[in-house]
Amino acid sequence: MTSVSYKYVSVGGNRHPGAADWDVQSGVLAYGADNNVALWEPLENTHRGVHALLVGHADKVSVVKFYTCPSSATKLLITGSVDRTIRVWRQDPADPRNYKHAATLEGHTASVNAIAVTDGTDIIASGAADGTVRIWRLNASNEIQGELLDTITMKPRFFPLTVSLRVLEGENCPLVLAVAGTTTKVHVYVAENSKEKPVFNHRAALAGHEAWIRSLSFTTDKNNNTNDILLASASQDRYIRLWRLHQGEASTPAPIDDADPLLGGMEPTLSNKAHEFDAAGLKYSITFEALLFGNEDWIYTTAWNPDPTRSQLLTASADNTVTIWEQDPVSGVWMSIERMGEISVQKGSTTATGSAGGFWIGLWSPDGKQVVSLGRTGSWRVWQHDAEADMWVQKFGISGHIRPTNGVQWDPNGGYLLSTSADQTTRLHAEWLRDSKSSWHEFSRPQIHGYDLNCIDTLGPSQFVSGADEKLLRVFNEPKQIASLLGKLTGFEQNIEGELPDTAQIPVLGLSNKAQGDEMPVEEDESTEVPASGHAVSLGMDCPPLEDELSRYTLWPEHEKLYGHGYEISAVAVSHDRKLIATACKASSVDHAVIRLYDTSDWHEIKPSLTAHSLTITDLSFSADDQYLLSVGRDRQWAVFSRSQEDPNTFASFSSNPKGHSRMILGAAWAPIEGVFATAGRDKSVKIWQKGEDGFVCKTTIALTSPVSAVAFLPSPYKNSFILAAGEDTGAVSIHRIAADTLEANLVMAVDKTMSPSKTITQLSWRPVSGPEVDESSSFDLAVASEDSSMRIYAISNVAA
Repeated sequence: MTSVSYKYVSVGGNRHPGAADWDVQSGVLAYGADNNVALWEPLENTHRGVHALLVGHADKVSVVKFYTCPSSATKLLITGSVDRTIRVWRQDPADPRNYKHAATLEGHTASVNAIAVTDGTDIIASGAADGTVRIWRLNASNEIQGELLDTITMKPRFFPLTVSLRVLEGENCPLVLAVAGTTTKVHVYVAENSKEKPVFNHRAALAGHEAWIRSLSFTTDKNNNTNDILLASASQDRYIRLWRLHQGEASTPAPIDDADPLLGGMEPTLSNKAHEFDAAGLKYSITFEALLFGNEDWIYTTAWNPDPTRSQLLTASADNTVTIWEQDPVSGVWMSIERMGEISVQKGSTTATGSAGGFWIGLWSPDGKQVVSLGRTGSWRVWQHDAEADMWVQKFGISGHIRPTNGVQWDPNGGYLLSTSADQTTRLHAEWLRDSKSSWHEFSRPQIHGYDLNCIDTLGPSQFVSGADEKLLRVFNEPKQIASLLGKLTGFEQNIEGELPDTAQIPVLGLSNKAQGDEMPVEEDESTEVPASGHAVSLGMDCPPLEDELSRYTLWPEHEKLYGHGYEISAVAVSHDRKLIATACKASSVDHAVIRLYDTSDWHEIKPSLTAHSLTITDLSFSADDQYLLSVGRDRQWAVFSRSQEDPNTFASFSSNPKGHSRMILGAAWAPIEGVFATAGRDKSVKIWQKGEDGFVCKTTIALTSPVSAVAFLPSPYKNSFILAAGEDTGAVSIHRIAADTLEANLVMAVDKTMSPSKTITQLSWRPVSGPEVDESSSFDLAVASEDSSMRIYAISNVAA
């Protein structure tokens, strides 16, 4: 029985303040990853990263909340999305770290931005860009059902960006709901009775903020021996305000002395108006408590420490800091006791002027001794409190792409994996081996670019080439410290001819990663300060790099640029002898739909270009012996070019089929045998072609259920057959076995929908296997890149027909 399991899942988090939550009981952190929900255990000691992706939403996940239903003590995960729905996931009894879809709540007519849950009630609240907050009751006794109880329309109209819910003391469990968003006020609603059908009535509008409010969170005041509730509100005005909800009448503030010289005859700016209301026969009051300031940019999230003994507030801001606030026990003043983060490279740029930097989410661990934050690159940073040194130390986080992953390619020896994405980065992933443990991590970020990256291929163990929307290709060389880091931590020793460069740096106002030591002319007025991404900073060699190091010190120096194309690069392929690079670009005419060849010995373009297509070439592939080059395109045809025996640098048209598929062809791959290749088409089929007397003939057609976007052959034969992986438009991945003699195809397995990507597969790449033939006990690694921002490695074993 063929089995498939995750070896590695890499995906970045969505930049939305509500798109993550950390469960107190299980220690699982769930975060929105494009239109999926990623599950990760930050406290787990094997550092294996994301262990599952929940597939279901049709658009970006914007809010995530863990919730225990009081009626049945069932652990639920509630997620909201831009697709206007709320999904409820039930904890899997067989695997408490995983969740299964149980129900969908529909009703909102725009993106769901916020969800509020609280212990002790089956009521949840959701806020959306339709200008409403909806109140739901969840019943989780048998099948999970959600009932819409009430719809609160915001008046004056605004979009709720954050909601927070709290049960008040009282016989009928009255509820208080705080709502804020694209307004400067916090609106407070109260429901007298949550056991029956709660009716929320507007009770107060808390004024004071001067910009939109991004986060609200309730907690019990732990410093005073009262049952008062504190509400924290964080805003784009760079301030946090604390409000006190007190049972009983508000105490009268001390009168203000008009003659006080400190006021200078001015009006006091902080008024402390008491908002009073009744609920369940009891009087309540809300008063302003404290103003917390010190941030230099928008504040996105607030979170209270779950430790019942400590009253601490965690905030995440666009100024690249995560701050812990605590009340001074003597003066009662709230102060920042710890600030973590990074020094902003872009001095002076703020979110208000278009910078998307900083930290979008800050969360406490269940025990309150660790915090995590999500940065603009989609990566999670982790800080742990060292009690002996009384300081916060950065630990391992996880990282991943935050836009479609367009390309994935193994190093020729299988030592590491490169992925490239529309998020304008190329990343190097490898397996960290230590003691009896192993885990996959990002070891380097070779390319940080200004254009979306579309394709990638390796030129050997220490060089790769990538193509982007900027109409040219760039070749990069591996720096020494990355080679030594990989050698020490992954056991991947590279036999490299020649000397490797030291490190790379990005020059001021430049796109090219320069090798350290390259002379760069500097104008007299130009700043000669070396940017943070550069000088020979030695990486810690006992563990993979942290996010700060990845983004600054693991660049690869650029070796060469390859010019010639007139439009965005669409495909690249490197010959197996590493002597030729074939590329193509987006095209709508014969003039641009050409294949350009480059000689890697001196990087010159080999003229003339190869012509056959009339529209964009979508994929290129060299045969195993490099004698043929295959191209497929949007014009529904494939073409094969043969290599000249006299001049190995030239190719000539050998065979073509203008009607290879009935729709555009999106993928192509050569089998590990002479004269056989596969093409993948939008006509929902994979075709196997074999060389005959009059060119190539279609021997087998594999019919699939949706357009096929990628194919890849295992590089070695397997028991008189070839193993073919096919990826579809829907994210489905299937494994097929092709008989070597008849080329008949049998479906070996289809990867389960819960483990498959949720969007189009962009590329498949098998890890190179050693030896000419593999046996039944072999396990194969398949790397899968998808438009859902994920990059996965499947371990596939027992490949039997």
